[in-house]
Amino acid sequence: MDIMLLHSAYGLRPAVRAAAERLEAAGHRVWTPDLYQGETFDTVEEGMACKERIGKDELLKRAVLAAAPYSERGLVYAGFSLGASIAQNLALGDTKARGLLLLHGTSDIAPNAAVDELPVQLHIADPDAFEPHDWLTAWYLGMGRTGADVEIYRYPGAGHLYTDPDLPDYDESAAEQTWRVALGFLATLGDS
Repeated sequence: MDIMLLHSAYGLRPAVRAAAERLEAAGHRVWTPDLYQGETFDTVEEGMACKERIGKDELLKRAVLAAAPYSERGLVYAGFSLGASIAQNLALGDTKARGLLLLHGTSDIAPNAAVDELPVQLHIADPDAFEPHDWLTAWYLGMGRTGADVEIYRYPGAGHLYTDPDLPDYDESAAEQTWRVALGFLATLGDS
């Protein structure tokens, strides 16, 4: 399976590379574009300031350009937090997308978005200040209206970016469960 894995607002940190290695060890091909062009951050505030400076449209453009050489193959889009929101936009706009793996984040859904039973899996802290319950309920219903086949996995007591061992949010048990379920999900999508 070909996977485009997008980083969080913290930038292309070691945890993203480690996630890519885990996916590659399971037999997948993984690309991890650096949407921040070399910048990484130690706090979410610094990362969000970088995101605002670059702008949502430019980040999406950079992601589209990174995916373009591989999209004919039928990519699985995946991402962490901010990267998940960008991955969602890419997957909903790519008719050849094979799946969508969202870790710690979602995005607005364009009113005209439509997919043909796109497999989607979301892993999220519960509660998550960036993804409140009301938002997630509306998101789930909206994704259903697009035609996506959505599964949500919630991790009570975990921090927002609980899969990154270098951040205070890290929760080893939740992270390991997330990767077990996610790898199972990717295995169901078949080989490209």
